[in-house]
Amino acid sequence: MTAADTPHLLDLPPAALPDDVVARPLRAGDAAAVAALMAAQEQHDLGEVHVEEADIVADWQHPAFDVGRDTIGLEDPTGALVAYAELGIGERTDAAVHPDHRGRGLGSWLAQWLRTHGTASGRERIGSPVPLDSAGDRLLTRLGYHERWRSWVLELPDGATIPERPLPSGYTVGTAEPAEYAAVLDVVEDAFLEWSRRERQTFAEFEATVLRRPGFAPWQVRVVRDDAGAVVGVALLTLDPSVRVGYLSRLAVRADRRGRGLAQALMADAFATARAHGAVRSELSTDSRTGALPLYERMGMVVTSTWVHRAVWLRLPT
Repeated sequence: MTAADTPHLLDLPPAALPDDVVARPLRAGDAAAVAALMAAQEQHDLGEVHVEEADIVADWQHPAFDVGRDTIGLEDPTGALVAYAELGIGERTDAAVHPDHRGRGLGSWLAQWLRTHGTASGRERIGSPVPLDSAGDRLLTRLGYHERWRSWVLELPDGATIPERPLPSGYTVGTAEPAEYAAVLDVVEDAFLEWSRRERQTFAEFEATVLRRPGFAPWQVRVVRDDAGAVVGVALLTLDPSVRVGYLSRLAVRADRRGRGLAQALMADAFATARAHGAVRSELSTDSRTGALPLYERMGMVVTSTWVHRAVWLRLPT
């Protein structure tokens, strides 16, 4: 644990909403408005948009998430959504303020709501990824949030040659069969829990956020099988057809099969498969906890944005 991550509690100054802004819990039908709000923020801060409505819908389908309980929206007099926040699963939170409504204290009010709701729900700590040196990053820094890790969004640009990465003898790559989905989840969770501090994802959670995500198709679950037919590597894809971008949301190889080039072969297959289904670019994100950034750069990917995960303690850990 770093010095900045040493548990200590902070007091936030009181925050009030402007008289012309109304707060209300959100509903499932607000997903499109939230996606548009987040897109406006990303376009302003990054010059590009990563979020899509399917991301919001999938997150809100998580069995432990209650939209009416775990979200708050701020509306202007016309009823337009100008800011929102959600207390996600585990320590994760998300928030957005429309660029036209910054400087009015909405972000501070949302931060206070998240801390209050997080404390009431028993969270020890909450945190959020924000673009480095963005308005959100500067706000959370002023409020005393500490940095936990950094992450990067990378892309394989339009027109880039997909590297050839053949599999070792005895391994094959292809679309997972439904009967293999439980094994897919095991490979992913075993890998990600080596460095991520959270509860193990259940199959019901995987089903809600991956298999029932809007736009899901079976080809988006790619697996490497060994000569016995066991799933030993996994790549999970999504596709945003509106901007023709494939997104590699998970890449994992079983610990006893690493160092054989399976991850790079999976990536090459994922890029080619996304392109075959209409993607002109492929993206993924990684963070400083994994040490995987050089792997992705060797595959010809380039960093397009840098994010920082900032967090705050709500109560001291027991």
